[in-house]
Amino acid sequence: MDTSAFNVGFGKQAYRVVRPFGTLPPDVKFGMISKCAVNSRGELHICQRSDPPVIVFDPDGKFVRAFGHGQIADSHGIAILSGDRVMVVDRDSHQLLCFDPQGKLLFALGERGHARFQAPFNHPTDVAEAPGGDLYVSDGYGNTMVHQFSAEGKLKRSWGGPGNGPGQFTTPHGIKVLADGRVLVGDRENNRVQVFDPDGGYLGEWRGFYHPMEIHVDAVRNLIYVSDQVPRVTALTPDGHVVGACKPVLAQGHGMSGDRAGNLYFVETRVPVITKLTPIN
Repeated sequence: MDTSAFNVGFGKQAYRVVRPFGTLPPDVKFGMISKCAVNSRGELHICQRSDPPVIVFDPDGKFVRAFGHGQIADSHGIAILSGDRVMVVDRDSHQLLCFDPQGKLLFALGERGHARFQAPFNHPTDVAEAPGGDLYVSDGYGNTMVHQFSAEGKLKRSWGGPGNGPGQFTTPHGIKVLADGRVLVGDRENNRVQVFDPDGGYLGEWRGFYHPMEIHVDAVRNLIYVSDQVPRVTALTPDGHVVGACKPVLAQGHGMSGDRAGNLYFVETRVPVITKLTPIN
């Protein structure tokens, strides 16, 4: 279906829906797409739970490369780190793998195939890099915790545990770090986003979501986007004030990212399609 006439908006900002986005060569197929991330060149990286696990498109949707063959068993999360390094969260292998921009493996966190109780990792879900280089990992399905690592990969602290009180989680599913160092964690089954200081101190929570799936920080417009299972995407200011919401996806926005031009991208596990939102000025 041609979606070029479909528009959505967050507050006063309108977007044109481009779906499907991305063209694959004949020998590459979409599987179950999990999450996405955009590097400094505007290249969209998607991770999927099939081979190849990472597929890269240029800003026009042209296939650029794929990588991770035989190295990633269960791609759940992906993030672009400093230097355009690509980190993939291998959920069921209990490991995070970091690649250079061309797809060469640089290092890994966690012992492959070995789940650890209340320690990294036990079915992790997502990863985010702080302005100073620290890495924060939502260890979502087994441990319901957050782990903080130094830029060199040394574990600094962990916090959380099962429950619905302040600082507790039931499936921490998405994680992002703001420019001021605050850590946002999508506490999926508790229907909230929890806010922490850089050392894991509880600062508060944002509600009004149904099973939040992903968090995206848009530095272009200084907004935070949260996707949930309504399905809906909500735009908020850094203090948690809602400025708008819409349904830009077909089923659920499991993964979400954006580029420096203000475009937003969404991927869904239930349908093998990429959606691009292009701002209408």
